Amino acid sequence: MFSSRVARSTAILALAAGLTACTPIADVEPAPDAANPDCATIMVALPSELADQQQRETDSQATAAWGEPSKIILRCGVPVPGPTTDQCATVNGVDWILREDESTWTATTYGREPAVEVLFDPSEVSSSTLLVQLENSISRIEPTRECISSNDLQLPAQ
Repeated sequence: MFSSRVARSTAILALAAGLTACTPIADVEPAPDAANPDCATIMVALPSELADQQQRETDSQATAAWGEPSKIILRCGVPVPGPTTDQCATVNGVDWILREDESTWTATTYGREPAVEVLFDPSEVSSSTLLVQLENSISRIEPTRECISSNDLQLPAQ
């Protein structure tokens, strides 16, 4: 009786180890303010599927990854951006600062603390789909500032 329980437990552990090997844990560096309790509010509300990519486990607090290999990386608790001239887009009421590199785009929330950063490859993931699908999670943190459109800026007369 005892040996059959041990054998069954061993078989279950071996199966679990085998299943874990199929989807490796994503190695994501935590943001400086990852321990902010408001990050937990965002993290528990994240979708399990984002831009047609399945969420996978990460190895650090207040981080998330989707896709195998990771197509989307999210980190909560990044430094809160101050006023900037970088491109800012409002998607479903959430303001995002967008920075484009050759192969990776970074979208960082603007006017919310803690700030959230999302890295993705725009050739594999639609930015508009991604940001729309994150609205439910991100909007749980109230905005304190908002983007100003360049059309709304009033420059002093010279």
